[in-house]
Amino acid sequence: MAIEITEKMTISAPMENVWGFISDAERVAQCMPGAEIVEQVDEKTYVGKAKVKLGAITTAYKGEVSFEDVDEDAHTMRISGSGRETGGGTAKGTLDVTAVQGEDETVELTFDIHVDLTGKVMQMGRGMIKGVSGQLFKQFSQNTVTALEAEASGDSEAAEAAAAAVAENQAVEVGSLVGRTLWQMVVNFFKKLFGGRSE
Repeated sequence: MAIEITEKMTISAPMENVWGFISDAERVAQCMPGAEIVEQVDEKTYVGKAKVKLGAITTAYKGEVSFEDVDEDAHTMRISGSGRETGGGTAKGTLDVTAVQGEDETVELTFDIHVDLTGKVMQMGRGMIKGVSGQLFKQFSQNTVTALEAEASGDSEAAEAAAAAVAENQAVEVGSLVGRTLWQMVVNFFKKLFGGRSE
């Protein structure tokens, strides 16, 4: 099953800080729920693992990610990765990242994701997988913005509080994302149903 997703986030921090963060595999993993870097193979390749609980289905992957085509001047890069699920499934894909300088010391990050999945996670269906991925990205975005904006402020107490907030968000039961995803699907259905009707 091929899944394609595009996500964006805006951060109030200098480009140098944002690009330094997004090109650091360990810092990115710290902000991504269920993800962990376990080994650095070389200057651009890392071994990582990820675990996500989707209701009754728990998926755990271990594999490699590689930072490729990194353009420091254009602030673009591609991250490719492949992993194997403990139950025998696979995940293989690419993540294209673009950082654009905005106004008032803001940076917009765009993530274009393409991944091919096999295994038991496919039981959830394309819509549910995209929905849960979107919820995970929101949590990642919140963690990233919290950490980088506190760092940019130069306030050590704020930075410590941000680190604690990230750790707390990491501990959230990811299975609860299924409930939120189902609710959002219901909300979106009714928006489409009634959105175009006049009073």
